[in-house]
Amino acid sequence: MELLKTLTDDQLVEMYVQGSGEAFDELLARYQEKLFTYILYNVHSEDEANDIFQETFVRAIVTLQQGRYTASGKFYAWLVRIARNQIIDQYRQIRGENTISNDEASYDLLNNAAVADLPVESQMVTEQTLRDVRRLMDHLPDTQREVVFLRFFQDMSFKEIAETTGVGINTALGRMRYAVLNMRRMAEEHHISLYTG
Repeated sequence: MELLKTLTDDQLVEMYVQGSGEAFDELLARYQEKLFTYILYNVHSEDEANDIFQETFVRAIVTLQQGRYTASGKFYAWLVRIARNQIIDQYRQIRGENTISNDEASYDLLNNAAVADLPVESQMVTEQTLRDVRRLMDHLPDTQREVVFLRFFQDMSFKEIAETTGVGINTALGRMRYAVLNMRRMAEEHHISLYTG
């Protein structure tokens, strides 16, 4: 139905809650490829990605049917948060250990002038640069890699990244700064230019 394509995510959610299966089909069509890409990037196994993808939508459906979803215009960010939690749960099961945060730093990174002035986005705009970034990302700590992936390959804002990953916006920004510093160091070591102009 063409009308469904013109509706917002929140309107489609409301229609689904009222019993329209077509509304949910439209939501699924809008985000299935992007969400699956996010999951596959994190788990590196198509079978695992399919399982997590399905579990994500099962949890989304249950939450919607129970009336526990709060419409806020951020349906995709909400789906990514569910998927991320599924990925974390799966890794905890596999590794049999708890996730430990390594976000504490001995100084306030965001108040460090030498780091705060880095032109992050201006360096990462061409296709070649993004390919180089993707190669370098694979060598970053998980938390930093996730922020870079969400920002540059999922086109999420730092506010959306913070909400998706369950951290404050300053933490998301800090992770990006650390990631940029680490990628610059690796690029220099391997003679890869991240500058486009």
